[in-house]
Amino acid sequence: MQPENDFIMYKKPPLLIHLLLQQYRFVRAKILRLLDIKGRTAWIYAPECLAHFVSVEHPESPRRIEAIEQALRKSGLWHLLQKIEASEVTDIQLSRVHTRSYLSSLESQVPVSGSTKINEDTYLSRDTLNAAKHAAGAAIKAVDMVMKKQAKNAFCAIRPPGHHAVSDKAAGFCFINNVSVAAMHAIAEYRLERVAIVDFDLHHGDGTEDIFRDDPRVMLLSSFEHPLYPFSGIPFSGSNPNVINSPLKAGDGSKEFRELVRAQWLPRLASFQPQMILLSAGFDAHCDDDLGHLNLTEADFEWLTKKIMLIANRHAQGRIISVLEGGYKLSSLASSAKAHIMCLVKASPFV
Repeated sequence: MQPENDFIMYKKPPLLIHLLLQQYRFVRAKILRLLDIKGRTAWIYAPECLAHFVSVEHPESPRRIEAIEQALRKSGLWHLLQKIEASEVTDIQLSRVHTRSYLSSLESQVPVSGSTKINEDTYLSRDTLNAAKHAAGAAIKAVDMVMKKQAKNAFCAIRPPGHHAVSDKAAGFCFINNVSVAAMHAIAEYRLERVAIVDFDLHHGDGTEDIFRDDPRVMLLSSFEHPLYPFSGIPFSGSNPNVINSPLKAGDGSKEFRELVRAQWLPRLASFQPQMILLSAGFDAHCDDDLGHLNLTEADFEWLTKKIMLIANRHAQGRIISVLEGGYKLSSLASSAKAHIMCLVKASPFV
């Protein structure tokens, strides 16, 4: 039986070749550093994002970013990335997505110590709002760098996540909708007319959907386990014809996910001809993640990234910005994000 076209079978290289490849990657990275030639993929971060902390039991912890960074260091990818520190988002940039009354309400609830419960699973600590503003600032910085050709693409290593935050409410660990802030920045500052958001998080991007429900300049493609928090996505009641919700059921894996991408996402993306593609990059649909019941693997995230890159190269001058959302089992988060980022890095002219 022939393997499916999406899977290419390779024989494991002999040990000597494997060692030579490792040595080549090490020498290449060292030469690039000595020549001060930076990789074209930007790793955009903010130390403030690590300060947001609820409790040791809470799944959305600073260890998530640390686990990804450690995996990249071990793989040799770390030295091929531009490391760019982000500043916080401005009030004007925030106001394009969130209401002033909501932002003022968050400011008024910041505790001196401990944490304030916003809703069932979302807590505001002393450092949370500062972290959220820097996370959104990282998404803004990514748009600027890609649009100004200072980076081929970018990965925003940020937290707290954002895709459940609506214009006037925090939810699902999210306070500021980072990917929506980035999309509106691209539209407002660079006059883009077609921006696509691809959300492959385990959970429906309900906040992003709500913000762009009536805005046809933005295409939203969202896969998610259904029914599962936030129990939305079916049906869609907005007027934006470019919102495509793609529910999966518990137990679905590679076959079902790839079929929906081929049948629903790729044709619509090609027809939309986006000028930029933003990824709400959640890795909690992995089979090892305890928050859901989907069975994706690192290979699926790699496969999807490559497919999206083909569309971006054809219609968007390769402009891809990936914004970290979910992923709570540290080992699967790290391996999945590494596979995803490796695809972005390989688009660099120096790799």
